[in-house]
Amino acid sequence: MIKCNLSTILGSRRMTRTKLLRESGISLTSLKPFYDDTWKGIRRETLDALCKALDCEVGDLICFEESKQETNGT
Repeated sequence: MIKCNLSTILGSRRMTRTKLLRESGISLTSLKPFYDDTWKGIRRETLDALCKALDCEVGDLICFEESKQETNGT
């Protein structure tokens, strides 16, 4: 399963979503699915803005984790 670590990154940096919105220039509508990890797709411009604002790499923000279903073969 591919997941977004945005809420974890913000928490570890003690950064609010409001501050990230100001620094990234993206809308709350675009940010919320990443924060809640309910996103279905991502625009390159959005990913670029998040990585610049957070000074991180794409791999820090989005990662792959095997789910229990995948490891059980179901």
